[in-house]
Amino acid sequence: MKPTKSLKQQARVAEKAAQEAADEFVANQMKTLASAFRAQAKVLKKKRKKSS
Repeated sequence: MKPTKSLKQQARVAEKAAQEAADEFVANQMKTLASAFRAQAKVLKKKRKKSS
């Protein structure tokens, strides 16, 4: 699996965990983690486009 696709999948899993979390603190942490995964995927995609 490509790194960007893998990061996006991890972001989806983190979002789902955030929705299912009973604790608000944990939910916010999962949302932040999902956002970080998406940002990392975006950077990798930009780097790939630059090098092509």
